[in-house]
Amino acid sequence: MAIEQTYLMVKPDGVQRGLCGEIVSRFERKGLKIVAMKFTAIKKETAENHYGEHKGKGFYNSLISYITSAPVLAMVLEGDNAISVCRNLMGKTNPQEAALGTIRGDLGMMTGMNLIHGSDSPESAAREISLFFRPEELMIYKRTADDWIYE
Repeated sequence: MAIEQTYLMVKPDGVQRGLCGEIVSRFERKGLKIVAMKFTAIKKETAENHYGEHKGKGFYNSLISYITSAPVLAMVLEGDNAISVCRNLMGKTNPQEAALGTIRGDLGMMTGMNLIHGSDSPESAAREISLFFRPEELMIYKRTADDWIYE
C-alpha cells in the first residue's frame, strides 16, 4: 500500500451551485479519509502562489479573479494512492470530455468552471497542502472503517 495525502478544493462554482456535499461524499464513499477541511476565501497572494505555474498564460488573470471571487472548500484527503484515485474520480479537466461517473463528467460543463481542483503529484500535494493548512490542522487518527476498506 502507498498511503498518501492529496489536496483537493471545491472551486467557487461548485460552492455556488451547492455541490460541496455531493462532491465530498464521492471521495468518502470511495474510502478516502478526510484529514483536514475548511471553508475559506482565497486571498489574491495565495491564489497567485497556488497557480504560479500558469503565470504569463492568457487565462492566468481570469483564473486568479475566478478563484478569489467566492469561497472554496479546501481539504486534505488520505488513502492508498490518493492522488491518482482522486484525479480519476474528478475526471478530465474539460468536463465535456470527462467520463460519465466522474465529478466533472456528471456535474460540469466548461473547463473554466470545472468544479474541483486536485493535486497532480506528491510534490504538488505537499506544496498545496502547506499553502492552505498549517501542520497542526492535519488530523492523525485511526478510522475503524479502514479495516473494511484495506486488505
